[in-house]
Amino acid sequence: MSILKVARLGHPVLRKPARKVEPAEIKSPAFQKLVDDLIETMREYEGIGLAAPQVHESVRLALIGIDEGEGKNHNIRVLPVVNPEVTPLSKTTEEDWEGCLSLPKMRGRVVRPDKVQVRALDRRGNRVEFDLEGYSARVAQHEIDHLDGILFIDRMKSFETLCFLEEYSKFWTED
Repeated sequence: MSILKVARLGHPVLRKPARKVEPAEIKSPAFQKLVDDLIETMREYEGIGLAAPQVHESVRLALIGIDEGEGKNHNIRVLPVVNPEVTPLSKTTEEDWEGCLSLPKMRGRVVRPDKVQVRALDRRGNRVEFDLEGYSARVAQHEIDHLDGILFIDRMKSFETLCFLEEYSKFWTED
C-alpha cells in the first residue's frame, strides 16, 4: 500500500467529472490497490473521507468514513463506494462546517440535506444501498461531489465563513 499525493485546489483533476468504473475493472488488482491506497492515504492525513480525483485518479470511487464510538472506542468505519449516487431523503437541511484535504487548513459552512440514501457498488462489485444522516450524510455528499468536480466552496451560500483553520479555532469555535 502507498500514501498518495493529494491534489490541491487549482489542479484541473478536481474540477473534472470522473469517469464511471466498469464492473470488470472493479475486481482488478490495480483497482483493489487503488482502494487500499485511498484508505491508507485518508488515514495518514486524518480525513473522514476521500475521493479518487483527490489523488489524481479521475474515476468514480470514494471513501465514506462513518465515525463510530467515542473516547477509547473511537473508530472510523470506511465504506468504499464505486459509481455512487446520492438521493436526499428529506427536505430538512443543516448548515455546518466542512473542510477538505484538497483545501488544506481551510473551513467553511455548507448547507446540505441531513438525511440521504447512497446507492453504489462496493469494492467487490456488489450492489449496496444504505441511508445516512447527520455528519455521515454530510461526508457522503461531500465526497460524491468530488466525483462531479464540485468542491465544498461551490456549495457555500456566501464566503463570510470561509477561513483558515487557525482563525476557525480562534473565532468560530466555542471555548
